[in-house]
Amino acid sequence: MTDIDTLIIGAGVIGLALAREMARAGHEVIVLERHSAIGTEISARNSEVIHAGLYYPQDSLKAALCVRGRALLYDYLETRHLPHKRCGKFIVATSETERDELAAIAIKARANGVTDVTELSAAQATAAEPALACVAALHSPSTGIIDAHAFMLSLQGAIEDHGGTIALNAPVTHVEVMKDGFAVHVGGAEPTRLTCRHLINAAGLWAPALAAGIDGLDKAHVPQAHFAKGNYFTLAGRAPFSRLIYPVPEGAGLGVHLTLDLGGQARFGPDVEWVPVENATPDYRVDPRRGDVFYAAIRRYWPALKDNALTPAYSGIRPKLQGPDQASGDFIIAGPATHGVPGLVNLFGIESPGLTSSLAIAQAVRDALGQPRA
Repeated sequence: MTDIDTLIIGAGVIGLALAREMARAGHEVIVLERHSAIGTEISARNSEVIHAGLYYPQDSLKAALCVRGRALLYDYLETRHLPHKRCGKFIVATSETERDELAAIAIKARANGVTDVTELSAAQATAAEPALACVAALHSPSTGIIDAHAFMLSLQGAIEDHGGTIALNAPVTHVEVMKDGFAVHVGGAEPTRLTCRHLINAAGLWAPALAAGIDGLDKAHVPQAHFAKGNYFTLAGRAPFSRLIYPVPEGAGLGVHLTLDLGGQARFGPDVEWVPVENATPDYRVDPRRGDVFYAAIRRYWPALKDNALTPAYSGIRPKLQGPDQASGDFIIAGPATHGVPGLVNLFGIESPGLTSSLAIAQAVRDALGQPRA
């Protein structure tokens, strides 16, 4: 006999989406969050973009869950009148050598089921966005922006409406695999031990470290973590574009792109800064000197950017499973079929497009646990 049916570790957008999915299907759910508020790490420190599903390899989890998640997310937001906007985005080639990369993205997008992308000439792109400089572009009309915090608050309300609970200031110290479930040891001001039948590790940055502390899980199923910090700068003054503007992807990220918030302010980023993995709060300070590189990158597609127009804003950390010299990998949803521990699901490497994919990821985790969908 266990204390609770389902424990979820981590109250970011993924953990909250999981808790809603399980609670609305009748499971007794508690979410354990080590911080004093929901969604304070990855979920609060990103571009707040609803991705279409353009970039990811065909048949990857990122491709399938992004496309499915986008549809679920727009439906959720529209039904509940939550703040968001389908503003669309341009992916731009700024040199002739980038045309082939742009064409490859269009092919990949259509293979992933994103059928609304259209190729634009330079004249067509600049007619729509006069401040833009490019030789060609792709238009993704189903890309959008979201108020991530409003979304998470809505998920929290849905969890509580279905009898679920979120426990804040509740850091998990270690886990033991038992015959019929798990014993979860929780620290904080009032340490306790809870037992559960299902355990879902949605700890984001700390998911590999948490999994490594599960007594009874073969450590061969725990990947090495890598942290890629992304810095953002905001633009002083009026935004020059009505859509998001992305260069062709590079390295571990999607390049220094322009996004908009729902108030219309433009921000640029993220860049890629590899930082040490530490079991403490990462350093989220933005070094103003990193802005020097931003100017050159942005002026490739917006030549009119003025000197001293950018201000350091914020940063976030991507939970990578690959290092600086490796190609970016897929999400990992490791359930019993992977590691052989009944009732356990570990989520690793849930970076972008995790926010867009969150509702679809919740369904995939339920499938991994062999539970019927609501």
